[in-house]
Amino acid sequence: MTELSKLTELRKLLQDMEQSLGLQELSTVEKDVYYAASDVAVAPGPVKTTALLDHRLVADVSRPTFFRALKSLVQKGYLVHSENSARGYYFVKSPER
Repeated sequence: MTELSKLTELRKLLQDMEQSLGLQELSTVEKDVYYAASDVAVAPGPVKTTALLDHRLVADVSRPTFFRALKSLVQKGYLVHSENSARGYYFVKSPER
């Protein structure tokens, strides 16, 4: 099996997992922001926007695109604004199946 075929299998597996979690509706940037948030999150605490901006999954995303994706994730219920903190803090919600 070549490296490319291994990578192809891994990509197909990722798509299957995203499908099973209901993440297929998200754009690529939304998925990257959501993955970054879940990676940075320390349960049960919130995730700070600046920590997300520094994450390697979104490092190449422009700020306007990042904030559009962040807003969309909040609207779709994947992230929730922290009510006890100043703005810029979010809680990660598990995807609903």
